[in-house]
Amino acid sequence: MPRARPASGAGMVTLPGGMFRMGNEDAYANPGDGEQPVREVTVPPFRMDEKAVTNARFAAFVKDTEYVTAAERFGWSYVFAGFLAPEQVRATRGAAGTPWWRGVEGASWRTPEGPGSGVDERAHHPVVHVTWDDAQAYAAWAGKRLPTEAEWEYAARGGLDQARYPWGDELTPRGQWRCNIWQGDFPVVNTTDDGHLGTAPVDAYRPNAYGLFNMVGNVWEWVADRFTAAHSAAPSTDPRGPAEGDRRVMRGGSYLCHDSYCNRYRVAARTANTPDSSSGNCGFRCAADV
Repeated sequence: MPRARPASGAGMVTLPGGMFRMGNEDAYANPGDGEQPVREVTVPPFRMDEKAVTNARFAAFVKDTEYVTAAERFGWSYVFAGFLAPEQVRATRGAAGTPWWRGVEGASWRTPEGPGSGVDERAHHPVVHVTWDDAQAYAAWAGKRLPTEAEWEYAARGGLDQARYPWGDELTPRGQWRCNIWQGDFPVVNTTDDGHLGTAPVDAYRPNAYGLFNMVGNVWEWVADRFTAAHSAAPSTDPRGPAEGDRRVMRGGSYLCHDSYCNRYRVAARTANTPDSSSGNCGFRCAADV
């Protein structure tokens, strides 16, 4: 088991908690995602990482614990086809319904695009190819935990009520990009108007009003809760999600989200995956009790 250490306040923001309106009834929402209904949720004070966990921080964890991620044990993980040479695409298997995801032998957090790739130039980028279980192991080592879904959304909103994004309702205020998502024709052409093709540094763009960076776009972030699309409209305090279920929630969207396919770079948007799943666009950040 990874050795736990006291949670450090360095790199974390203390949030006061309180009541906020969680969820959305936005016309952009996919009904199957379970964003609705809007409901009053109260969370107690907590701390949240300013930034997603980086490759450098994850490397420190691995060095200290000799931890081996699920992708390394399985021997493969999903990589976006646009990052691969044509012969690699032909030699790999695609995910059902999403052929732009290719199962690449040797892909892991150390080698995000498979053998020959690396993270030396991406130390300050978010770690990817980590499962929910991997994120849990890191959080335990760091003396922290994964945020609940309610904590994550409270933090992402930055004090704004029912705004679409962490900064407001306009995607590119004054023509400026505030997050790392896909521009162009998904999955064929990315014009990189936001400045990034794949992951961006964890402090790219300006933070929200709570001082939190990249709460939407860049990489999906695992949270603690199991997934359900059925929510009560009744007010609740510190909800923790269902007690049973085979999928865990991911929040925030990623650099592959595009309005034509996956507009889940909104603060209320959500999706889920099994806790042993990994890909090149999913990472995490940690939370801690006050």
